[in-house]
Amino acid sequence: MNIYLDIKGVLLVNDKCMAKHAAEFVEYMVANYPVYWLTTRCKGDAMFTVRFLEKFFDSKTIDTMRMIRPTNWETFKTEAIDFSTPFLWFDNYLLEEEKGILKQKNCFDSWICVDLKKDEDQLKKYIK
Repeated sequence: MNIYLDIKGVLLVNDKCMAKHAAEFVEYMVANYPVYWLTTRCKGDAMFTVRFLEKFFDSKTIDTMRMIRPTNWETFKTEAIDFSTPFLWFDNYLLEEEKGILKQKNCFDSWICVDLKKDEDQLKKYIK
């Protein structure tokens, strides 16, 4: 199974604060699955993404984040998803077009809607 990660609203509460359990979540996901950045902060090059996150995470987590693979897309994040492989996509917000594509591909349930305002411990639930 592939894992796709957004940053803002998932690993970061906002551009100023790391989400609760984000470091453990990243460590767990990278240790157990192929993980891909699916964020506007990474379009083909993960180095900018990792550099941005250095101010929020410890060096061990940053080293782990260097193992997360970049994606590239033009208009919709769904362009970067490999629909031939089962996946989970952790994101706090999808465009209506992206939701429609997921429904069309019969994988709308693969989107994990992260809502840290509603449940600040949400990421912990995915660490098993």
